[in-house]
Amino acid sequence: MAALVSLRAAVPQSAPASRSRGHNVWAIALTVTLATFMELLDTSISNVSLPHIAGGLGTSYDESTWILTSYLVANAVVLPMSAWLSQFFGRKRYYMMSVALFTATSLLCGAAPNLAMLVIFRVLQGAGGGGLAPVEQAILVDTFPKEKLGGAFALYSMAIVTAPAIGPPLGGWITDSFSWRWVFFINIPIGIISLMLSSQLLHDPPEFTAERKRDRRGSQLRIDYAGIILIAVGFACLEVVLDRGERDDWLRSQFIATFLVIAVIAIAAAVWREWHHHDPVVELTLLRERNFAIANVYYFLFAFGLFGSTVLIPEMLQTLYGYTATDAGLVLGPGAAVITILAPVVVRIVPRIGARRLLAASFTIAALSMLYYSRLTPATDYFHFALARCFQGFGYAFMFVPVSQLAYSYLPKDKNNKGSSLTNLCRNWGGSFGIAFVTTMLERRSQYHQSVLTSHISAADIGVGQFVRSSSRYLLTRATSGPDAIHQAHGLVNRLMTQQASMLAFMDCFHLLMLVVMLGLPLALLIRHFDAGGAGAAH
Repeated sequence: MAALVSLRAAVPQSAPASRSRGHNVWAIALTVTLATFMELLDTSISNVSLPHIAGGLGTSYDESTWILTSYLVANAVVLPMSAWLSQFFGRKRYYMMSVALFTATSLLCGAAPNLAMLVIFRVLQGAGGGGLAPVEQAILVDTFPKEKLGGAFALYSMAIVTAPAIGPPLGGWITDSFSWRWVFFINIPIGIISLMLSSQLLHDPPEFTAERKRDRRGSQLRIDYAGIILIAVGFACLEVVLDRGERDDWLRSQFIATFLVIAVIAIAAAVWREWHHHDPVVELTLLRERNFAIANVYYFLFAFGLFGSTVLIPEMLQTLYGYTATDAGLVLGPGAAVITILAPVVVRIVPRIGARRLLAASFTIAALSMLYYSRLTPATDYFHFALARCFQGFGYAFMFVPVSQLAYSYLPKDKNNKGSSLTNLCRNWGGSFGIAFVTTMLERRSQYHQSVLTSHISAADIGVGQFVRSSSRYLLTRATSGPDAIHQAHGLVNRLMTQQASMLAFMDCFHLLMLVVMLGLPLALLIRHFDAGGAGAAH
């Protein structure tokens, strides 16, 4: 709540927009952000609970990973169609349907008697969650006057960054303290509160209602069945490939290769059809507007770097430094705190400095933070890990508000709903590609460094011989027999070599993330000038 007060103080307090029907616009922002926070939290909170879920339901760990895949697949299918579904049902009605479906299926997930039922319920939960973030962003754009929109986006950015960061430690604490079923049950009170507030505060804006009327023929809304099928099949198959590719060794698996071929064909056909269709499910022609297209690339790069590093850091801390899942997750917290603290500052300085300079500075700092990560050593302590995350958060704090305003700077008001669907789709795929990229590169680079180290280390090496002899003598003092001491000493050499290879692989991944994030720098030069005081300045 303190963050909300700061945000309200950071922007001029003009009269509420007429489309909010007299309701406080910040109450509306909190209402929709609450549900989005709940959905984003759910994408990461169950990860650390998988071993407990597998044990509780009597299944293997590999089979239990379908709990994650099924949610992501359903989410990826609904996300690009959220704008069309909003038009079909009405934005408020569709938003409340999504919250209700997500909440009800959270109850069913927590009560699931077996893995098959849990996977089915997770599919339905992902379908409900897929519409929340895009609809929220469209609601914010249509509810807030342009002088307050920066503060609204700052509040939205807090949910986007904070939820994935606190998900793993919160999930670990809930699982250890209660049961894995409470990972899903905690969504129920949040969902109920969101539904009650939404029914009172949300209304479809006049521009949106007028667009719905124009898109109808008589009493029938035109439905692009072929486009819906192609999008559903293509995005579902691609999400399966990204989520399970590394586990199944990518194209060496016939399962992954088949799904990839289907995904490429279906998505290519969907892009051609949606680009040329007179009433598309996903309005790709919006990408003709330069600022909107650049903003979508920024969303992709932002999510690629953020989610990729969010996966790498806890894994590195647990495998190399002996952190628990909860302690590793707590390292991510300071970065989210920095973004929350700086949000009111960003709102004030965007109009003065301009989006172009802020975005260039943001991606420069984010890239340097990846370089900082790559210089960490096995002796690094918690403080320096948290400091690196704060450095990264400092960079991203200056990104979200200007890039959100950039996206809507020249977009017609009646296209806000369809625009938010595309921007959230790019953010979602940035995260999926980033996670798939770092997990694959980590495995490949670990194998490479291990092979290099193995080729340079042999029993004839003087240093290795000295290490084995000193370790053997130490083990002999611990009541270990001579042959066993030598055997354990050689095992210690192999373990240290594996740890060193893993450390080098993590450093390589951070270097690669730095290169990806740096792609955002030259994009700033292509931005078409607009009034950074708020989106919609050019309308």
